[in-house]
Amino acid sequence: MSALCAVVFGIVAGMRSMLAPCVVSWAVWVGIVNVDATPLAFMGYKYTRILFTVLAVGELIADKLPMTPSRKTAGPFIARIVSGALCGATIGVARNAMVMMAALGAVGAVVGTLGGAAVRSKLAAVFHRDLPAALVEDFIAFVMSLMFVQALH
Repeated sequence: MSALCAVVFGIVAGMRSMLAPCVVSWAVWVGIVNVDATPLAFMGYKYTRILFTVLAVGELIADKLPMTPSRKTAGPFIARIVSGALCGATIGVARNAMVMMAALGAVGAVVGTLGGAAVRSKLAAVFHRDLPAALVEDFIAFVMSLMFVQALH
């Protein structure tokens, strides 16, 4: 189940790059994921979850702005892969599978980036506007995060 969670959080990172580490850092803080005495202990720090929360909220707003670049351009794409890998590594470090889970998170991020962009494009065509499509994508990413954070228990 942990491997699936790493992939799913990678997919979420591909959809919303800061939402995935935000949820994972909160999961660490509440004790769902234990990263004490590991290289990823910072994921449980107070300021880490606050920073990721602020970044996630900012991303949810910035994503709707017309000047926001495509997630498929190099910078945003790489950031999503790094975010997915961080989430996967955090899930995996407590299970002595940090590198494998980081790779699964990164793969999930590629899938989430490309798949999320394709689905959003199709939804925007259906709605004849991007905003409703973006809000649907936000909702799906948030629900996936909540469902799979529970699976980490």
